Amino acid sequence: MKTELESELVCPKCGHKSREVMPTDSCLYFYECKGCGELLKPKAGDCCVFCSYGSVPCPPIQEQGKCCS
Repeated sequence: MKTELESELVCPKCGHKSREVMPTDSCLYFYECKGCGELLKPKAGDCCVFCSYGSVPCPPIQEQGKCCS
């Protein structure tokens, strides 16, 4: 299975969508919405903003089912 490296983040506050390239070697814990400026953080139990607000989970989750241990 090929790992997807792009994910579309959707801001829960304003609904702005932004296509972003995900890092393969670390988690992205904070992300500033390009629409409203809201600082997004992962939901409880998620490792990064891509797993919480993205169309595709982060590469480590895709590959191993776990992330940032």
